[in-house]
Amino acid sequence: MKSLSSRTIVYGLLIVFGLLCSLPNILPYSLSQKLPAWYTDTTISMGLDLQGGSHLLLEADTKELLNKQYDLLQSELTSELQKQGIYYTSPVISESGLYIPIRKSADIDKSVELASQLARNSTDGKKRFDIKKETDGIQISLDQRWVESLVTDVVNQSLEVVRKRLDETGLVDPSITRQGKQDILVQMPGVADPTKIRELLGTTAKMTFHWAATDTTKNTVIYPDINTDSRYRLETQVAMEGKHIRDAQVGFNQKTGEPVVNFKLDSEGAKLFGNMTHNNIGRALAIVLDGKVITAPVIRSEIPGGSGEISGNFTTSEANNLALLLRAGALPVPLHVIEERTVGPDLGSDAIQMGLTTGLLGAAMVVIFMLGIYGRWGLIACTGLAINLGLIFGALGLLGATLTLPGIAGIILTIGMAVDANILINERIREESKRGKEAWKALREGFDKAYTTILDSNLTTLIAVSLLFMFGTGPVQGFAVTIGIGLVTSMFTAVAVTRLLMEWSIRGKEKQPLKINGFNFLDKLSGKGINFLRGRYAGLTTSAILSIAAVVLFFQPGLKYGVDFTGGTLVDVHAMDLSVEQIRNTLGSHHLSDALIQETGKAGDFLVRLPVTSTEPGATSQQVNDLKEAVLTIQPDADFPKVDMVGPKVSGNFSDNTILAILLAGVGMLIYLTLRFESHFAIAATLTIALDLTKTIGFFALTGVEFNLTAVAALLALIGYSINDKVVVFDRIRESIRATPDKPIIQLMNESISSTLTRTVFTSVTTFLALLPMGIAGGSAVSSFALPMLFGIVIGTSSSVFIAAPILYFLSQRRSQKGLALLRPTTEEMREKLAQIP
Repeated sequence: MKSLSSRTIVYGLLIVFGLLCSLPNILPYSLSQKLPAWYTDTTISMGLDLQGGSHLLLEADTKELLNKQYDLLQSELTSELQKQGIYYTSPVISESGLYIPIRKSADIDKSVELASQLARNSTDGKKRFDIKKETDGIQISLDQRWVESLVTDVVNQSLEVVRKRLDETGLVDPSITRQGKQDILVQMPGVADPTKIRELLGTTAKMTFHWAATDTTKNTVIYPDINTDSRYRLETQVAMEGKHIRDAQVGFNQKTGEPVVNFKLDSEGAKLFGNMTHNNIGRALAIVLDGKVITAPVIRSEIPGGSGEISGNFTTSEANNLALLLRAGALPVPLHVIEERTVGPDLGSDAIQMGLTTGLLGAAMVVIFMLGIYGRWGLIACTGLAINLGLIFGALGLLGATLTLPGIAGIILTIGMAVDANILINERIREESKRGKEAWKALREGFDKAYTTILDSNLTTLIAVSLLFMFGTGPVQGFAVTIGIGLVTSMFTAVAVTRLLMEWSIRGKEKQPLKINGFNFLDKLSGKGINFLRGRYAGLTTSAILSIAAVVLFFQPGLKYGVDFTGGTLVDVHAMDLSVEQIRNTLGSHHLSDALIQETGKAGDFLVRLPVTSTEPGATSQQVNDLKEAVLTIQPDADFPKVDMVGPKVSGNFSDNTILAILLAGVGMLIYLTLRFESHFAIAATLTIALDLTKTIGFFALTGVEFNLTAVAALLALIGYSINDKVVVFDRIRESIRATPDKPIIQLMNESISSTLTRTVFTSVTTFLALLPMGIAGGSAVSSFALPMLFGIVIGTSSSVFIAAPILYFLSQRRSQKGLALLRPTTEEMREKLAQIP
């Protein structure tokens, strides 16, 4: 598409479409009500940390759990009594436990002895129940520590099932934590009416398969039909449990067109189901969900392969819900909603307002800096950045994405990479202009040379974030989504839109020299060819010492984990005259700045989470007392209706999944850089990023900045920022090797680093300026993101020059000693070599 006018029309239409998609996010409510719903619904949902949502407190019904335990004990004990020839009458299960009447008084002592042998669990030796001898029988009561162990297990299982169910609904980044001994706290972002979610979480979804009873069946049970008044007489024995269902999806019956649920079984279930159907042709097999029969088809032939179909006059919505429940698994016990209310954002409205203010201030500083170093060309770059930001929000709105603080971290990183692309383009154009080329030629060659570098850096990051999305969870995926969208839009705005604006700006002056105005304080310095590699030994030694020290600090004193990872104490605070900002400032002055404060839907009510700070006895009580004293100093009549323990927000496998995702992202970057450059380039970049990460972890340990989900977002952003910086430097080194292969490698690398110095420093300064106000005045709520990012920018920038380049130098030397080329030949070089063969 060569025509400037035709490109303007096409790009303009794309930009208008993207900005129209983002417009519903900023329209006032009165105006959005007048527009069609299909248009205004394309908005970004804010995460729980930014806007709050619904708060459900679920209680695990442990009564059924205990009754089931007594049923199992009854079966176990009576079976042993029968084996020993001890006669008994009907056992009785009550609130006090299990009572087994023994017919003969002489057998009671023997029964007690027999029960004592079974009192301890066979696997771990833990005591399961206590035995009390009565005049005409034995009384069995569950051991309290055993009960606590059982309750802990079922609540932990329920937590995972709830997470899976909410993930299946598409609800992004809900907060799910254990509260107290048998409660689960669920907070859902932006959910005004949680009725459907409440029903979903309250459904046990226990599925079992039972054969229809025959005339000779002894133990039977009656189950009602889920849709009609019919009743089914079924075998009490479970033929197969629903736990064997591996996957369930909605489908449609080919004959009737009705919605059905197609399920697949695991290997054990497939084998069992095949044997069941082979041996019971002609019998009805009932599928029972929570005590009601969904369907009871007659088996006409053996069903191998481990798959089947559930039909039951479903609507499409009912079939979808059933498939979702089966995929997520059954709850081990019923969950009952005991509390429901609205909550404010995790960060607090004051922290969000401060974050917005400091963010806007940072953006203004970036604009001023870009105008200062590039003049009107800087204005073009800022215009492209503004369009890019609008397109990102348009794409997120079109996808119905939920924006959280990790997502904002991703947006900040993409803006940083977009700034980097514009600086790279401007510096390349400036280089070509210095060579005396005409405006149109300098523009064309500047873009062509910058394009490869921009493509490599963006694709490397895109591969990494794709793996983060595939293997990460929760906030990691949110970060990956915004980065992925941002990379695509920044490529479009930097390479296409910015170029178009520049071509319009030189229209009619194509043959004249092109001059980029502005103050370039590094121009003379970068042109001198500084010997950066002279300090290669000192740089690598210092880096190694700092990284080793960081690893030591990680173990001692260790990271200061936030409530997201450790759990802690949840305190209800009722203080009518206080604002969240007043409470935050007061707690900060009383050394409780790590507290997480949420407003609830009722004025004057707050939820305050205190992280675990010590495992010493009484530490938690002291922490709560300190909080109460702090609040009472500013409002003496404040009330604290409830204090409870809460578990961590992240699931038990979050850390494992995140580490796995980061490692796979590293492997992905390594493979791509090996294919695009060479293995020694890839190894140098990957090792340097690993060193950058260890130093940043050391920064957390040394400064005591809280390590929470926000900190995880900062680390992910630093990986993207660091790899982008390395690729830009390495790309110039590669270009120099191809242009002047006979130069000594150390001279060639020094010249390449010097020529990219302006771009490296300017990019770092703009990203640093964008985050600096947030780091200084953003407050404790965002310090876990802003402070490590500021530290990481300095570390990532310096490591590109003083760590990555020396590693690449030593690897290149080793490669040369082996007689290997520093770069694989290009296609043109291969053709030339082939042409020389006689």
